Formats: sequence, C-alpha cells, structure tokens
Amino acid sequence: MTLHTALTEMVGIKHPVVQTGMGWVSGSKLVTATARAGGLGIIASATMTYDELKTAIRNTKERTDAPFGVNLRADAEDAQERVALLIREGVRVASFALAPRREMIAQFKDAGIIVIPTVGAARHAEKVAGWGADAVIVQGSEGGGHTGNVATSLLLPSVVRAVDIPVIASGGFFDGSGLAAAMAYGACGIAMGTRFLLTSESTVPDSVKHQYLARGLDGTVVTTKVDGLPHRVLRTELVESLEGSRGARTLAHALVNTFRFRKMTGISWRAMVTEGLTLVRNGDRTLAQLMMSANSPMLLRAGLVNGDTDAGVLAAGQVVGMIDDLPSVCELIERIVFEAESRLDELQQAR
Repeated sequence: MTLHTALTEMVGIKHPVVQTGMGWVSGSKLVTATARAGGLGIIASATMTYDELKTAIRNTKERTDAPFGVNLRADAEDAQERVALLIREGVRVASFALAPRREMIAQFKDAGIIVIPTVGAARHAEKVAGWGADAVIVQGSEGGGHTGNVATSLLLPSVVRAVDIPVIASGGFFDGSGLAAAMAYGACGIAMGTRFLLTSESTVPDSVKHQYLARGLDGTVVTTKVDGLPHRVLRTELVESLEGSRGARTLAHALVNTFRFRKMTGISWRAMVTEGLTLVRNGDRTLAQLMMSANSPMLLRAGLVNGDTDAGVLAAGQVVGMIDDLPSVCELIERIVFEAESRLDELQQAR
C-alpha cells in the first residue's frame, strides 16, 4: 500500500500521514511509533525543557532511523539553542507552533532541514512560502487546540491556490476517505492530532482516552477562557466553569499557573516579561491574553498527563465524535492508507 505524494517524496516517508506536535502528548514513544509505521511523527517541544527535548530526540533516533520532526516555539527564550540542537542532531523536519521567524527558516534551510510551519490563513502561507518554507500544514476550524474560524473545506483550497509549495491538510481528518478528499482538494497529505492521541501508543491515561471516546460531534467547544485565544477542547465541568468566569477570578487563576509554568520550565521571570512585552507590542496578544497564556500548558498537563479532568482541560478536534477505537499507530496508518487507495480507485472507476 503506497500513496506517493510531494510530502512522501520530500521527507522520505512511506505514507502521506503526519502526527502533529501535541503538547504533553507527542513525545518519543508516539513519534517513534509513527515513524516506524511510515508516517511523519512530530515531537512537541513547547512543553519540554531543553534537556527534555534533547533526550526525546536521542531516544527517538535510538529507536528508529526513519525521518521525524520537532515542533518549536519561535518566541521561546532558548529558541536559538533549540534550533542549533535540531541542526546538530540532524532532525529531518522542523515545524513551528505559532508564527516562525524568517531567520530561523533560513538557518534550517542552510542545514538541509525541511521546514513545515502550520498556518491558519492563505496570507500566512504566502508569507512563510516567501521566506523559504518547504511546505505548510493548514488547520481548519475543526481542529483541536488553538484554531481559527474557517472550515478546512474552504481554508484548504484557498491555501492550495495561494502558494506553489506542498500543502498538508489538518482539522477534521481521521480516516482514509478524509485523506482521499484532501488529495482531491490538492493537498499532499493529512495531519492529525486527536486521532493519534487516541491510539495505544499515546501516553494519555486510558481513563482520559475513554472520556474522549464517549463524546459525540457536539462534544467540543471553542473557548477563549483557557489562555485568551480560541481553543477547541472537550466540554467538561471545568470548561463550563471557565466559560462562566469573569475578570479578576480568571486572571488570578492564570497568575497561579504562571508561577507553576515558570517553575516547571525553568524560564526566568526576566525572559517571560521580555517575551510577553514583545508579543503585546507586536499586536500578537493583548495584555489580558498574555496574563492568561500560562493557563494553557498547565491546564492541559493536568488533564493529558495527570488524568485529572476536574483540574485540567482536554484539547480535542471535532473528529472525536467519529472515533470509537484505540488502535495501534501502525494499524491506524495502514487502515487509513488502504481506505484512501480504495476510495481513489472507486472514483477512478466512476469516470
């Protein structure tokens, strides 16, 4: 079973399926399983310290010689050190959470590393393509975590028309029919988060996975009360409580999580303040959003790592309502590719 696309040729993978970089979820275990199964696994480094990222990369390299990627935050205090680490370790793909920096793309390109940012609009795709990005992942509003408000069925073709680099579709994908549909729109593959979270190799506690499986298509909500930005998560009592919170209570909760996040990552107060003021000056965040930003990693950690859904939130795409099993990563990818090939053959015969 093979589907050769611009993505498989560029990266050197067998199947045009990407496992996205989900904070607290996409570690060495899941990425290794994806790489071994012929897909592109991406380590999520935003919730890792530098040393944790270094260990995750080396553990993955010890377990497989297949290509894999790392997702970075360009605004992190030690972003430049992480760029150097990826280059030194020969990581095949670099992707970015939020906006990349032009000079970082150039550094990766000079080192022969493939750069694949995630974008939420055609104009963003045009910008990073102009900076030298090799491909883009475009996420529609169906996707989990931080998301926009345009559905993949409209956003994807708008990006395909806007750029002449390969486009990977994300947001609302979970099976082979979705892969075939994405290819019909002009995509070279699909990227999935929630579907990979719900596999046997995912480190999310089983009790939490079963909460996901119990949800229908109306089981998620987009809220700005997690960290000030639109965030698609499972509907839970905590989320309902956050949605009803106002003013001082919300900011007080965020301040507590800021202390916890700083202690966990080792980021200095000076660096946090400097990065924050830069985001506010550039118009990327309001002051209120900035004060809430530490909520996201800490609330996600409580749910996805500790399994405490009373104190944590669970990022989820709308596809959660279409998923009812926990296959291995290998079983999942093989099933998706087989279904996509079958669907494409049927369409070919219908001509």
